[in-house]
Amino acid sequence: MHELGIANSVLEAVKTEMGRHPGTYPCKVGVRIGEMAAIDPESLRFCFEVIIQDTDLESLELGIEVCPRRHRCRVCGNDFIVRDYDSRCPQCASLETTCISGDELELAYLEVEEYGPSTVGAKSSQ
Repeated sequence: MHELGIANSVLEAVKTEMGRHPGTYPCKVGVRIGEMAAIDPESLRFCFEVIIQDTDLESLELGIEVCPRRHRCRVCGNDFIVRDYDSRCPQCASLETTCISGDELELAYLEVEEYGPSTVGAKSSQ
């Protein structure tokens, strides 16, 4: 199950980024996974939740965006989503197409909360 290794890598990337931004706390991390990347999104989510359990990042949410397989026709330039493994261009029926997305695995974003000076209990001077 390589999803466990991927979940660990995502968590390490979050920790690295948080080290660069003291005074912040991560709320949500988003990843993009291509449908051809051979990664099961639900397994990845499960592994991620297991490794953050009982840690200071237990409330960290994982957002997953699954990206469809897209091709570009070399004849007419049309970009299209491949359905049922048919990579023929739906515009001109050419088989001369190139895969342009669908195999990605990338960190897409990291949402953080910033901690500033506390105003709780502060008295205003009038």
